[in-house]
Amino acid sequence: MLKDLSKSASILNDYVAEMRDAEKQKDRLRFRSNINRCGQMIAYEISKTLNYRKQEVETPLGVAECQVMDQDVVIASVMRAGLPFHQGFLDVFDKADNAFVSAYRKHHKDGTFEIDLQYLTCPDLEGRVLILCDAMLATGASLHKTLEYLENYGKPSKVHIATVISSTDGVKYIRRYHSKAIIWTCALDEELTARSYIVPGLGDAGDLSFGEKLQE
Repeated sequence: MLKDLSKSASILNDYVAEMRDAEKQKDRLRFRSNINRCGQMIAYEISKTLNYRKQEVETPLGVAECQVMDQDVVIASVMRAGLPFHQGFLDVFDKADNAFVSAYRKHHKDGTFEIDLQYLTCPDLEGRVLILCDAMLATGASLHKTLEYLENYGKPSKVHIATVISSTDGVKYIRRYHSKAIIWTCALDEELTARSYIVPGLGDAGDLSFGEKLQE
């Protein structure tokens, strides 16, 4: 299932527009802040799909019957670009456990690439709600490989995949292998370049957040 939040009129679209703007991108703090706020927005939308239970809370004037979340959440992020995005989710699900993945494209001289996963730390996922965050869903290969590795840590009750920008090809790829996962995106773009970059996209979210890296 795909949840494209750009289809709804909300302030979220302003944040995405600023992140796409080549001039405004020069302000790294602003860029990271907008990614963070996108995470908060998606986290709130995901919260509406979770289970809740009644709980009595004692106030200074009496007892209030409240609805509190009744599911355990694990937030997993693909570094680097996923870090400010991750914080947005953690701002909402402040009691969540966390997982971190280091995965990148290892390019070859013929123009092809493979996904190299170098680091993964994760709590037990059995029966819990997994939210996998990555700023960009381009080909879907890195998220697919990450989900395969995460299977070693237990079977979640539900899997949510959250991105800022997604490509239609990447969404199709993920749905082919993970049909039960719910994909949340702030914007959906149609085109991928020959080097698998999203167009119009916004560029390299990791570089825009934390500075350019040396290319191998």
